[in-house]
Amino acid sequence: MASASAEIVEKSNERVVVRFSNIPRQYVNSLRRLAISEVSTLAIDDVVVLENSSVMHDEAVAHRLGLIPLRTDPGRFVMPQECDCKSTLGCSKCRVLLVLDAEANEKTVAVTSGELVSEDEMVKPVSKDIPIVVLAPNQKLKFEAYARLGVGKDHAKWQPTSAAVVKDGKNEDETILIVESNGALTAEEILLAAGERLFAKVKSFKQLVSSLKVPKNA
Repeated sequence: MASASAEIVEKSNERVVVRFSNIPRQYVNSLRRLAISEVSTLAIDDVVVLENSSVMHDEAVAHRLGLIPLRTDPGRFVMPQECDCKSTLGCSKCRVLLVLDAEANEKTVAVTSGELVSEDEMVKPVSKDIPIVVLAPNQKLKFEAYARLGVGKDHAKWQPTSAAVVKDGKNEDETILIVESNGALTAEEILLAAGERLFAKVKSFKQLVSSLKVPKNA
């Protein structure tokens, strides 16, 4: 029987392509599913609107903010429910504060993600050009936004992937995995984190099976 192998055939910050040989397709698909649903990233999930005279409701502004991908440093933050601060407000270990104070004077102004000011130099929108709201003359928008870690299975705003696909390779024993990032993490970081999640799940299942007890009358 041929040995199993995996080879990276294409890699950039935005995209990674891996060719698996002699590995069951369902295992490769497990990596794909975990990359989408269980790799944690930062996203805005709490917004305190201090002033909003735009035509957009506070809830719509908050929704848009949540969908702005934020660059995430793997391993630097902890999930809110796992943080030892035990605070609903959070701390520097489990949340990042971003603020915005924009005003249109005599002309209409398009407010974009580049105007978000983060308390953490590394945690910033992946693009400065994502639109938030358009302010007409004399309108203003001011808020505090809190970003926290989460996973895609809880809400799409925490998904690190823009695409994740499994397809057949050129040979019968080959499976190709393609992962594309939205910028919060690099494609390689997503793949490595998904691999760690898969390993942890397999280890946990193995321990569960090992703990099973056979009835004496079996």
